Amino acid sequence: MRIGVYLLECIEGYMEEEAVRWNIKVSKETDLTLRTYLGSQGMKKGDLSKFIEEAVRWRVFHRTVQSIKEQNADTDPGELQRLINTAVRQVRAEQGAKGKARKA
Repeated sequence: MRIGVYLLECIEGYMEEEAVRWNIKVSKETDLTLRTYLGSQGMKKGDLSKFIEEAVRWRVFHRTVQSIKEQNADTDPGELQRLINTAVRQVRAEQGAKGKARKA
């Protein structure tokens, strides 16, 4: 069994560097609700793109988590925990090695 994990990483200025233009349609009600919300939060017109990008990232993350849960629904909880512990140890070891390499 293999568990895949995707880390969503936010990089400052990412959108400006590699942005693509989307044309989307939403209902007038959704448009008004969202723009009212953004305005009440002190956000400006340009913040709409940032809001949509964040919402899409969270939705993809949520669906990925749900998919992994469904795939592992029949897995023994003890075995699943062992797999998770092993994966965490491996990532921590890799991160520790990278940190030591940067300091050298």
